[in-house]
Amino acid sequence: MNAGNSASPVAGKKKKNRFSSDSRQAVIMLAPMLVGFALFTYVPIFYILRYCMFYYNGFKSSFTGLDNFVRVFTRDPKFWMSIVNTFILSGCKLLIEIPLALMLAVLLNKALKGTNFFRVTLFLPAIMSTAIIGLIFSLMFAAYQGVINNILMQVGLINAPINWFGEKWTAMSVIGIASVWNYFGINMIFFLMALQSVPKDLYECADIDGITPMRKFFSITLPMIGPIFQVVLLMAIVGSLKVSDLVLVLTNGQPGGSTEVVMTYVFKSFFGRDNRSVEIGYASAMSIITGIILAIVSYIYMRMTRKMNENT
Repeated sequence: MNAGNSASPVAGKKKKNRFSSDSRQAVIMLAPMLVGFALFTYVPIFYILRYCMFYYNGFKSSFTGLDNFVRVFTRDPKFWMSIVNTFILSGCKLLIEIPLALMLAVLLNKALKGTNFFRVTLFLPAIMSTAIIGLIFSLMFAAYQGVINNILMQVGLINAPINWFGEKWTAMSVIGIASVWNYFGINMIFFLMALQSVPKDLYECADIDGITPMRKFFSITLPMIGPIFQVVLLMAIVGSLKVSDLVLVLTNGQPGGSTEVVMTYVFKSFFGRDNRSVEIGYASAMSIITGIILAIVSYIYMRMTRKMNENT
């Protein structure tokens, strides 16, 4: 009894020391990421909250109170037009991107020859530089000597070259196509991982009962991957609403600023691009409003999906 009682405090002490050592290692390993996250996330947010109340051009500042926010809501229709463009672009893009990614994931989940090759090939656009993607689509949709115009003229669909970047809706279409091509691969991988976690026994039982493939997809596949589907769709919605790089590379908001999205509009006001004056305070106010809009969209989506889960 004495030996057992004397050994237990020593074992508990060793266990405590080992736990403390593991905790220290975990903190050391996570510290660089946490420091970087705080430095590049919370510090900019602090400065944005500070400068939204000021007129600041990078050299001098003056307190303006809520004038920047009043200007956004009353004297800047271009900002709200960029918001509308953002929602139109993201909505049309997601209607194509998510079904396409899910369909390809279902096809690649089958045990067929060559699926590994197609997985890698279809995922490649997701790791390509935005500048390269913009260059590719700029050359493809060029008004003269562009591949798309040449193909359409050869098959007789058009008689003259289309100036894709000369009109708002054709330019927006090119941006949407480029964005779908860039991002559908990563969503496809997420869906593929979800599909591989579905138990095969469910499909075997369905085959025994003679259930059709379409019925299996809607009755087994979709309910089983539902939680991951919701997360992927939320990330796609938020990512689409924050699109800016492709717009800057492909159109830079042209023609006449009609393809401007909210992130490019804020970016140009912050850095004074396209003959605009540097307005860091005003850009900070616009970024806060944009962040609130994104939070509202995310909240509405989460509430809707929660109600759908409760009903099912």
